Amino acid sequence: MLKIEREVKEVENNCAGQIPAEVFESAEPLILRGLVRDWPLTKLGLESFDEASNYILKFYENRPVNVALGDSETSGRVFYNKDFTGFNYKSLKVGMDKLLEKIGEHKEDTAPPAMYMASTMVDQWLPGFRKENDIDVPGADPLVSIWMGNRSRIGAHYDLPDNIACSVIGRRRFTLFPPDQISNLYPGPLDFSPGGQAISVVDFHNPDYQRYPKFRSALENAQLAELEPGDAVFVPSMWWHHVESLDPFNVLINYWWRQSPHFMSTPMSTLHHALLTIRDLPPRQRLAWKEIFNHYIFESNNETNEHIPHEARGVLGTLDEDVARKLRSLVLNQLNR
Repeated sequence: MLKIEREVKEVENNCAGQIPAEVFESAEPLILRGLVRDWPLTKLGLESFDEASNYILKFYENRPVNVALGDSETSGRVFYNKDFTGFNYKSLKVGMDKLLEKIGEHKEDTAPPAMYMASTMVDQWLPGFRKENDIDVPGADPLVSIWMGNRSRIGAHYDLPDNIACSVIGRRRFTLFPPDQISNLYPGPLDFSPGGQAISVVDFHNPDYQRYPKFRSALENAQLAELEPGDAVFVPSMWWHHVESLDPFNVLINYWWRQSPHFMSTPMSTLHHALLTIRDLPPRQRLAWKEIFNHYIFESNNETNEHIPHEARGVLGTLDEDVARKLRSLVLNQLNR
């Protein structure tokens, strides 16, 4: 296990229906001890696998789910194959009941095959579940997903939305890094990854410091969150997080929401477009565009465009649905030339 000195700050006296406001305003991760300890599924998970499994299936409507199935040699690590031409697991579509059956069959094994169901929308696959198991995210309509499997390791990655991840069944370990650690984490391919997000290629169980020497610096900035069943962790937008499921049966429910209007596009589109238009320019031109982005985007404030009459600011004015529509049209016209 990696030696990490700093533990994530804890928030006590949590209630699923009234999360402290400080959580949603935090720029750093927070552990919410006992946030979902009173959920029926949390309680049943402490009783037995069968009780918890039957409770989940009470809501299930027989829609197939995507499951990653790996050999026992992977030790639960969801990753690439050796030459990055594919992955170290097979992707299957099976019933959630079949997945739970297989997890149950191997829950006593010392080296079971890896079984992992990633982000699956609760309201679509388990309708009615949230009437009995839910938290309140004030002012937001979060995307709620369930993750389920046996022991697993998910490479460090970041997400655009803020996230409250609830460890409902089984223990989980989150290793978190601030956004400025991206270079020290050695991210892999952008357009080809196990979960759709670039992940760190460093094996956290056996880091190769000769190949990835800057990872030592990342660890100096890491924070550790050890979660028991019923605990949750708040992961701020863009924070890198490596997630380990530590028990033979694990269920996590997470809540994603964005602190931006619904009409805003994802910045990942900008990154992809910048790879196409900026990265390979001559160095002097790249520096010029860096200044342009600083002016219009990263250092923009109330003074940036005050010399332009309000009615003439166009896309430099306040971003609303009409301006967003115009910007999309401009981008599409440029891409289609």
